[in-house]
Amino acid sequence: MTTYNDQLSQYVSSLFAAHDPALQKAWDDISRLNLPAISVKPEEGRFLQFLARACGAKRALEIGTLSGYSSIWIARGLLPGGRLITLEKDPRHAEIALMHFTEAGLNDMIEIRIGEARRLLEALDSTPPFDFVFIDADKPGYLEYFEWSVDHLRVGGVIAAHNAFRKGSVAGAAPEDEYTEVMRAFNQRVAADQGLISTVYPAGDGTVIAVKVA
Repeated sequence: MTTYNDQLSQYVSSLFAAHDPALQKAWDDISRLNLPAISVKPEEGRFLQFLARACGAKRALEIGTLSGYSSIWIARGLLPGGRLITLEKDPRHAEIALMHFTEAGLNDMIEIRIGEARRLLEALDSTPPFDFVFIDADKPGYLEYFEWSVDHLRVGGVIAAHNAFRKGSVAGAAPEDEYTEVMRAFNQRVAADQGLISTVYPAGDGTVIAVKVA
C-alpha cells in the first residue's frame, strides 16, 4: 500500500501547486522572518483554492492568517468579485501578510482584521452567510470557531480546518501533546454532525473538510 510521504508531497506540489513569485515570497518569509512553522504546505494551499472554487465561493473567511500564504491560495480560488476576510491576532503577522497581499495584487480582494478571533467573529454575526471558511488558529478555540462557522455558512458552503492529524498523535502514530485530545474531540464533533458531509484530506497534517447540507 502506498503511504503518503515527503516525496509524494513534492511530486504533487511540483505538478499542481508550483509557486509564482508572490507565493514563494510568502512561503520563504515564514522562516526568514522567524514566524511559527505552522503554515499549510503547498499542496494543502492548492486544495484550499480548489475547494473555494468548487463550492462557488465569493464570500470567504479565514481564521488565522500568519504570513498570508494560505490567504493568497484561497483568494485566488474565489469567483470574480469575491472577497476574503482573514483574522489575525498578532499585529506583526498581519503587517507581514498585508505586504504579501500587496505583492500578490490581492489588496482589493483580501481584508485583514486584527484582534482576538472571538471578538472579531462577534462583529461578523450580522453579516451575510459565508461560502467558505478556513480555520487554522489556536487549537483550544477550534470547536467554538467551528460552531460559529456552521451557523454562519450557507447550505452548500464548505468549512476546512487544518491540523486534523496533530502530527499523527490523534491516531496514536506519534506522541500526544497538549492539543491532541482537543483535535480528537474536534474531529469527532465534525464527523458526528448530520447536517454536514465531512472527511479529512490526508496531505500534510490533515485538513478536515465539511460541506453544509442542512
